[in-house]
Amino acid sequence: MTSTDWTEKYRPTTLSEVRGNDSARDEFEKWADTWDDHREAVVLHGSPGVGKTSAAHALAADKGWETMELNASDQRTADVIERFAGRAAMNTTLAGAVDAKSRGQRDRGRQLVILDEADNIHYQKDYGGKQAVTKLLKEANQPIVLIANEYYDMSRGMRNACQEVEFRDVSARSIVPVLRDICRREGVEFEAEALKRIAEANDGDLRSAVRDLQSSVGGKSSLSVDDVTSGGRDRTVGIFGFLDSVLKEEASAEAALRTAYDTDETPDDLTAWVEDKVSLVYEDGELARAYEHLANADRWLGRTYATQNYRYWRYVTDNVAAGVAASRDRTRGGWTRYGGAPWRSTKNATRDAVTSRIAESSGASIATARREILPFLQAMTHHCKPRELTVAMTAWYDFDTEHVAYVTGSGESTNKVQSIVEDARERREELVEAHAGEAFAPETLDGHDAAQADADEGDERAAESTTALDDLDDEGEDDTGDDGERDDGQSGLFDFT
Repeated sequence: MTSTDWTEKYRPTTLSEVRGNDSARDEFEKWADTWDDHREAVVLHGSPGVGKTSAAHALAADKGWETMELNASDQRTADVIERFAGRAAMNTTLAGAVDAKSRGQRDRGRQLVILDEADNIHYQKDYGGKQAVTKLLKEANQPIVLIANEYYDMSRGMRNACQEVEFRDVSARSIVPVLRDICRREGVEFEAEALKRIAEANDGDLRSAVRDLQSSVGGKSSLSVDDVTSGGRDRTVGIFGFLDSVLKEEASAEAALRTAYDTDETPDDLTAWVEDKVSLVYEDGELARAYEHLANADRWLGRTYATQNYRYWRYVTDNVAAGVAASRDRTRGGWTRYGGAPWRSTKNATRDAVTSRIAESSGASIATARREILPFLQAMTHHCKPRELTVAMTAWYDFDTEHVAYVTGSGESTNKVQSIVEDARERREELVEAHAGEAFAPETLDGHDAAQADADEGDERAAESTTALDDLDDEGEDDTGDDGERDDGQSGLFDFT
């Protein structure tokens, strides 16, 4: 029996083989058939493992189009994007294309550009990635498919430049036939209950189900219930899956709470989503009880930010997920159009701006910046103490008074915050000057001596700017792992410190 990865071996080769998302598959095919009329890119979004990338390659196979795939999370600079994806998308005739004419197609020479992990392009401003992607989407003369897990983690500009096709989680009922077909093609005898158990354990994620099947078979010629293993892998639940679990599905409050923990959103985001969408589903008494739990969640959020004690977040999630789910009188079937992201308050808009700057500076995702880095910065610089550390942070991320006030919990108009921003601005200017070499050389020195003098002065200032951080490390716990290397759990934070 072959040891080839079954997820690749049995990847769909035509759109008709894509299971569990018939309406999305048809909508995607319609986009391709009418591309000459609209010439827009398309974004396929949904949870991991539901067939988005497979659908893109299957479409290209059906059309006889070549494909060019660019992993956006690894290659996101303007230079790379323009050199690879841009080259393919701007060409109207490409050598080596499949002879589509012989297959009844009129698209001879067309190429499908697939930009994977589009929600993980964080637009490092120094490299122009944002502008390159936006320009590519608007000017390309070839069809482009963007793949994303979280639609609203993409920038608004990218969303506006694309048509949208949502791939829903694949139901266990749709997964079982896929597993059964693989077993038959591999010559594996199976118990029906074993396949059902794998499908239910991976409800929503077809790719994980196939991997669990291969792991459970383990090279044998038969599969029983006792053979079934599940990797117990962490799966990230999309925001709409979370909303369905809380507001609609026949799930206990405990199950809704577990879904919340699998959702890649902070408790304040979950609160905003549920508060904005609950009235679309709940009625009368249900709605009143749900709002009581949301009010409790909001109080716990206030305590969290006032004390910088993020252990209180668990009580926010308890109320938003378990409490609101327990308020439900009945389950709802069908599909609910939840619409876009909830309206953002000024406070949330400031938080988004802060996390965006952290992500840009560190190369981390927006979610990582919000969930892992920002809380540490808030704890380390609470009420602007220690001051030198707060100045260093402000300079590093180029924060203004509004940003500093949000992170530290201090008043935006206080003299303390304003003086920190001024000192940080001076520090940034000094570092720029120090690294500019001859550009700022005094006339009394020749170019070489001036550059060396500025460099020496810059080194001295840079050393002074890290004194507070060094002191903090000396006073705090050792931040290295057992192997002596720094723990990279909050890589953006360590870039700063």
